[in-house]
Amino acid sequence: MSTPHGLQELLDSHITRGSAPGAVALVARGDRVEVAAAGSATLAGTTPMRRDSVFRIASITKPIVAAAAMTLVEDGLIAPADPVAAWLPELSSPLVVRTPQSPVDDVVSAVRPITLLDLLTSRAGYGFPSDFTLPALAPLFAELKQGPPQPQAVPGPDAWMAALSRIPLLHQPGDGWLYNTCSDILGVLISRVADQPLPTYLAERIFEPLGMTETGFAVAPAALDRFTGYYRAREDGGSGSGSGSGSGLELVDAPDGQWSSPPAFPSGAGGLVSTVDDWYAFGRMLLAEGLADDGRRVLAGESVRQMVTDQLTPDQRAASGLFTEGQGWGFGGSVDVEITAPWNVLGRYGWIGGTGTTAHVIPATGTVGVLLTQVELAGPITPQVMRDFWTYAAGF
Repeated sequence: MSTPHGLQELLDSHITRGSAPGAVALVARGDRVEVAAAGSATLAGTTPMRRDSVFRIASITKPIVAAAAMTLVEDGLIAPADPVAAWLPELSSPLVVRTPQSPVDDVVSAVRPITLLDLLTSRAGYGFPSDFTLPALAPLFAELKQGPPQPQAVPGPDAWMAALSRIPLLHQPGDGWLYNTCSDILGVLISRVADQPLPTYLAERIFEPLGMTETGFAVAPAALDRFTGYYRAREDGGSGSGSGSGSGLELVDAPDGQWSSPPAFPSGAGGLVSTVDDWYAFGRMLLAEGLADDGRRVLAGESVRQMVTDQLTPDQRAASGLFTEGQGWGFGGSVDVEITAPWNVLGRYGWIGGTGTTAHVIPATGTVGVLLTQVELAGPITPQVMRDFWTYAAGF
């Protein structure tokens, strides 16, 4: 495929090849903003994708929740070094499997408490390693419903934390980077420290100041006509796959499905719905070192700098490679620390969502890039449409 000359051509080429029924993308650098919408919001093809189409954004929720945690730090309610057991007593005496390969009942005591910093950097000892066969992972899927978002299947925060307390850590706190679970724990922690439901706190401290009117844990009834379908590749491949018809896909969730009503467990790891413009507002705030467009301060500049700075050791980066491709990790998102591909830019911060989403900021160039599709990733390896989009954004 030849290199696309514009964002619309990039999206059109992938939609024509059957990558997804549709997509919306935004790339901005300073006053220059390019937006493209292609294809349809559903397989039926009767609802054209629009700039304001609403998507399940999955794990690009993580940077937003990390930002909310930093507002608690700024308010003096909790510090990064504080043990979280004061608010999460379920984690007051964590056990750790003797080795990552050990059975779940072969455990030792944690050598130190889990801290807020451990959760912010995904190093508390809970989460996914590169090896999915390890015994301690099974309870994360079976009891905590970790994995692809399914908001109506997860118990409320107290029941979820009670189940978590019975699952051993895979690493000692601080020793290893593990994916996903720490952001869900962080969401519960925010709610308990703030003494508010997580959706309420995010709305008051992040969404309302930034004008993120389309973002939340459920789609507003008035926006259901703009909510996209959510699909995955059929195991049998389907007939006509790759023709642009979408016939190689099967429905995971309809617009009136699991995100049409508030969940019992608001997932800090991947529960939000949003639009390209709402995440763009969040990205602008990060690039402005915590300021909203109207000059209101959402975060301190130092909080943003910590979020977008790699926090991992070289060994932790190497071990996380299945997910981060060897790049670093800040608070709630990856950080580019070396140039290994055309899309890498030193300091680029953001992440990928398993529902087919990706969003980054590039502080060095003042760029925000957001791509929203509605096809589930088949695994940690990102699809070509994302890689092409990242390359386009890096050169914007």
